[in-house]
Amino acid sequence: MYLFEGLKAKVSEYLPDDQVEQVQAAYVLARDAHEGQTRSSGDPYITHPVAVTGILADMHMDYETLMAALLHDVIEDTDYSKEDLALAFNETVAELVEGVSKLDKLKFQSKQEAQAENFRKMLMAMVQDIRVILIKLADRTHNMRTLGALRPDKRRRIALETLEIYTPIAHRLGIHDMKNELEDLGFLAMYPMRHRALHSAVSQARGNRKEVIEKTRLDLANKIGEYGIKGRVVGREKHLYSIYRKMRNKELSFTEVMDIYGFRIIVNSVDNCYRVLGAIHGMYKPIENRFKDYIAIPRSNGYQSLHTSLKGPHGIPVEVQIRTDEMDQMADKGVAAHWLYKKSNDKTTTAQLRANQWMQSLVELQQRASTSVEFIESVKTDLFPDEIYVFSPKGRIVELPIGATAVDFAYAVHSDIGNTCVGARVEHKNFPLSKPLETGQSVEIITSPRAKPNANWLNFVVSARARSNIRHFLKRQQSKDAINMGNRLLRHALGTVKLDDIPQADIDRVLDETKYESYEALLANIGMGNELSAMIARRLVGENDDISDKKGNVAIKGTEGLMVHFSRCCFPIPGDEIVAILSPGRGVVIHQTGCTNIRKLSKEEPQRVLPMEWDDKPQGDFKASVRVELINRQGTLAALTAAIASSDSSIINLQTDDREDYNYSIDIELTTKNRVHLASIMRKIRSLPDLQQISRHSQNKQQ
Repeated sequence: MYLFEGLKAKVSEYLPDDQVEQVQAAYVLARDAHEGQTRSSGDPYITHPVAVTGILADMHMDYETLMAALLHDVIEDTDYSKEDLALAFNETVAELVEGVSKLDKLKFQSKQEAQAENFRKMLMAMVQDIRVILIKLADRTHNMRTLGALRPDKRRRIALETLEIYTPIAHRLGIHDMKNELEDLGFLAMYPMRHRALHSAVSQARGNRKEVIEKTRLDLANKIGEYGIKGRVVGREKHLYSIYRKMRNKELSFTEVMDIYGFRIIVNSVDNCYRVLGAIHGMYKPIENRFKDYIAIPRSNGYQSLHTSLKGPHGIPVEVQIRTDEMDQMADKGVAAHWLYKKSNDKTTTAQLRANQWMQSLVELQQRASTSVEFIESVKTDLFPDEIYVFSPKGRIVELPIGATAVDFAYAVHSDIGNTCVGARVEHKNFPLSKPLETGQSVEIITSPRAKPNANWLNFVVSARARSNIRHFLKRQQSKDAINMGNRLLRHALGTVKLDDIPQADIDRVLDETKYESYEALLANIGMGNELSAMIARRLVGENDDISDKKGNVAIKGTEGLMVHFSRCCFPIPGDEIVAILSPGRGVVIHQTGCTNIRKLSKEEPQRVLPMEWDDKPQGDFKASVRVELINRQGTLAALTAAIASSDSSIINLQTDDREDYNYSIDIELTTKNRVHLASIMRKIRSLPDLQQISRHSQNKQQ
């Protein structure tokens, strides 16, 4: 229990005794479940969940969150199930653990899709209970703190994932202290040399700037004191990754970044925030276009503050943030401040409201995205929202990503307005739909009930909501058109047989054979050319003569009225076991059952591979290929061609390859009527005195 003592002291500061006891019970179960397991560092595994829970205890999270944090790897790494945890504790704890647990190892087409699906599931679990992502962020924070025990390549992979996914989520939820730590730890793991050099330079610069920073801080504090405002002024340190990113993105030197002095002024009311702003603008000259009022219009994650930039002493740029105590707590803790500072009658925080709005938008994106990869791309777009703020004609503030257009605005107001948008007016003047909007503009959307989204809009919209709505509408419209086309093609292929007269049992049988979930899906694929209407018609009614005019003789049963091609990869001939592939534009392509191309396709798209039969008396000539090895003597090639001709066969193509020891290797495409005929041709060739070897040949064998 020695590992739990420090954690117990921490949670006992704010939780009642009965809840502390439940947290302790979760620790005992986790400790016993992980008995014998160790981390990469060699430490007992239980040290990790205890550390994760400690991070959450610093946020004053509720006891159920702490219990789930202690148990977060139990489902994946031990014999315990969700049901076991629900029985031992309660359903909420079990669901939190399941949401946080690493997800089932499913089989996907690609590693990218697998990662996207796991991330999608995590976000959906977060939507159900935001505490899931708080545990996940704490889990990632401790893993980043202990990356040193892993291989360099694994460290870089985890760091990249942290910087791309987890730090933007922490930012989106307003948890800036955790976001800053994750960014700096990710920076250290990704670029250790750059981190070391920058850390050294910052430490040196901090020492050189100490006197200037302290003098400026005192000047600001004295100024607000003159106005009778109670508050405190603190120097604002830039963290390393922020400095690095600013140097890289804006192509600034280290000196240019560090020449900007940052201060935070914290007062007791919103009214005093604006009074302080006036006071310091009278003290130092404000820099034009560098003022932001995030109190009147909070950021997407609920962040509130006044930002201004000033020409400080000796012309040095000074950045100042002005906020209340509550805003300062919210800026660091975000949604977690709901637990850290809540009272029994406390209202929902701004960050929570914004987080709930964002999570609702995630549900909408999830419903419209056709794949996990598409969903994650939309979410990533949503996670980096340098915002602009525009107004509806009635004065409603609409927040959009930077670069957003009138179409993005239309979809932000309502999906129906976006879908019927035909034009826009900005500041009462006509405005191009593709032109980016600017903060402060008033936007009016012109709609028409007959209008519909344009695929070209995808080239300029930037918001995830607009992109997903447009894609969803276009896919739905495309599917509707394809179903109508498929229905017409199938009715035409059925001829005198009416589609409405076909029993439902026959339709269900064909759906089962072709692996389609619904009749509409089958029709859509006929309409898009992925299925042949004549083939589906024949499957629906069997060998009913009414569906085609069966004139003459055909080689393959059931292909009357269809284009038939014989594959050159395996050269099927009558007598071989065969299957058919439905190929849009080519009709039916016949292969041997053992063809390697077919084996692969049978696993990936079994609905496209159909077993077929030769007609009872197929007529005509078919192509076959044989490989012959001969001793290269004068007249040998002539004797070979004469033997083929005497067997009632013609040579279509012949390729020779000289081998060592004066041998010929010859691939011959020739005509044959069936397997029996081919066997007689090969017997004739075997009678040649200079023959070394003969075998039936295919492209598959060459590979």
